[in-house]
Amino acid sequence: MKEIESLIEKAHKYKESGLTDYEIAEELNVSKETAIWLLNKGKEKKPEGDVKIGWRSIGVYPDRISSLSDILSHIIVEEEEQRGLDIDTVIGIAINGIPYATYIAEELGLELALFRPHHEKIGAFSSNYASVKEKHVVIIDDVVGTGETLRNAIKATKAEKGIPELCVCIVNKKTVNDINGIPLRALIRARSL
Repeated sequence: MKEIESLIEKAHKYKESGLTDYEIAEELNVSKETAIWLLNKGKEKKPEGDVKIGWRSIGVYPDRISSLSDILSHIIVEEEEQRGLDIDTVIGIAINGIPYATYIAEELGLELALFRPHHEKIGAFSSNYASVKEKHVVIIDDVVGTGETLRNAIKATKAEKGIPELCVCIVNKKTVNDINGIPLRALIRARSL
């Protein structure tokens, strides 16, 4: 129960700082429904099936992010070989997918694009990084919860005339192996029982 109280406190702190419910969910690595439940101080019925992922032991040290990114790079190369893919651009989803995507792009010698999701619209690519136009891309994020962020990244990539080939994450909270027909690979698959 102490962890729930800590999450409630963090959710309120983020709300007071001006973050939206969606942004709070992203920061806490929980679903939007769980974030709203936390903001209501847990008074309503708790959403079922959500798992909170804590990254502090990884995210504090860049060498640990690099090590996980190396493993994800191996998964990408494996998928390229098995599926006959020729990926040339890595998309990092803001905020938590960016450090992993950066290391992966460096490791594999690929271009780096950044996608900023939006809680009400599809989202947009940063113009300060690579374009996805006519590029074969792999989309990187830390966690797949509902899959909505990856669905929007895929839509945005296609709208920019890019070709999404693969989605890769560290933790997959879903039972699916693809998002909108794009293969999804994860280092860990979490399940709530």
